Amino acid sequence: MHKLPIIKQLEEELKKVERELRIELPKEIRKAAAHGDLRENAEYHAAKERQTFLQARFAHLHTRINALSSINLNTLPKDKIAFGSKVFLEDLNTGGEVIYELVTPEDVDPKNGKISIASPIGNALLNKEVGDEVIIQLPTGKKEYSINKLITLHDMLKA
Repeated sequence: MHKLPIIKQLEEELKKVERELRIELPKEIRKAAAHGDLRENAEYHAAKERQTFLQARFAHLHTRINALSSINLNTLPKDKIAFGSKVFLEDLNTGGEVIYELVTPEDVDPKNGKISIASPIGNALLNKEVGDEVIIQLPTGKKEYSINKLITLHDMLKA
């Protein structure tokens, strides 16, 4: 079974967070505590705040990895737009091409065409096929697109 690329990225981050939390940060805390009075020890308080942040980040990463790992890729359509799809659209008003990839919230990067499936554009594109036309209501007004090409997650995982 294939593993989503985002899972690999999150697992790498989880390893880094765990290393800092379990190895590096305890050393910093011991070193700062050795300076004496903990009530006015800025280094100690900064290290403890970092520890709290890392514990929360560790829990969040662990939860996201479990949630993403539970996605059954076999349930994703192979001929319709779904999570992981790369969609090539033609703007019906200007003739210009726009490319979007439907990704997880961790991967969202609108400048590079990576949008969430929960975004207005992503939501409007879900379950559409090549040849369909779609009208998307954006804050700047309505956009009309024709779906010219689709590369599904299944296609990308084969490559």
